[in-house]
Amino acid sequence: MPDGDFAEVADRVYVLRRRSLDVNSTLIVGAVRAVVVDTGGTPAEAAALVEAARRITDLPWSVVNTHHHFDHCFGNGIVAGDPPAEVWAHPEAARLLHRPVEVIRDEAYREMVDHDLQLAARLRDAQVHPPDRTVARTAPLDLGDRIVQVWHPGRGHTAGDLVVQVPDADVLVAGDLVEEGAAPSFDDAYPLEWPDTLAALLRRLGPSSVVVPGHGACVGVDFVRAQHTDLVALEWLIRDGHADGAPVERAAARAPYGLPGAAVAVARGYAELANRT
Repeated sequence: MPDGDFAEVADRVYVLRRRSLDVNSTLIVGAVRAVVVDTGGTPAEAAALVEAARRITDLPWSVVNTHHHFDHCFGNGIVAGDPPAEVWAHPEAARLLHRPVEVIRDEAYREMVDHDLQLAARLRDAQVHPPDRTVARTAPLDLGDRIVQVWHPGRGHTAGDLVVQVPDADVLVAGDLVEEGAAPSFDDAYPLEWPDTLAALLRRLGPSSVVVPGHGACVGVDFVRAQHTDLVALEWLIRDGHADGAPVERAAARAPYGLPGAAVAVARGYAELANRT
């Protein structure tokens, strides 16, 4: 079943929520340019995105990848294709997407093979279009009548998370630093740093802010606060468990998130603490 249209969530800010993996792309329209945040995971998703976006605007656009995971960036080649558009990402995400394409495809395949075999098979032939512009801290994108801020609040879901803020519309596109409808994913996360990173987002949010998560429905500041509370609890569970010598499984059983994700988070946190000593 094809994806639908973009839905306007604030002034000239539109979100396309996909059926596959419940992942979001965002379109931000200005007077002379637009921005597309995250491009989908397959050529079909990217083509549907372009078609839906062109029903809203014919302006040239820039592309931003919130991070390097396939479902947010494997559509880069089509979305940034004609006319050519710049693709922005954090330097770490760009580094990972400049590795040999076979390695990138294999990672995506292994991530999906136990969940969606048909999608996994399609990823084996995916085209990878790496970013050509990087944002280590912050960069403004001038759309003519509005400035969009692209910034790196810290490590969390990955080492190279970017968020995109539209100040005049009070919207923040958070990528997978915030997830609605499912627990955060910790496969290559930094669970001891994620709480501080989310706190940095909270400092920029107001009571009426719209937050576009990487997956799921748009949320508000209360949802982000609740996720921050859970991540702080997880952080201290990891620190206490490591100090007490508790096995990963025992600590994970007390986590605010279910297994096996909690076990992955605890294992990564233990490894980080071990490397500091």
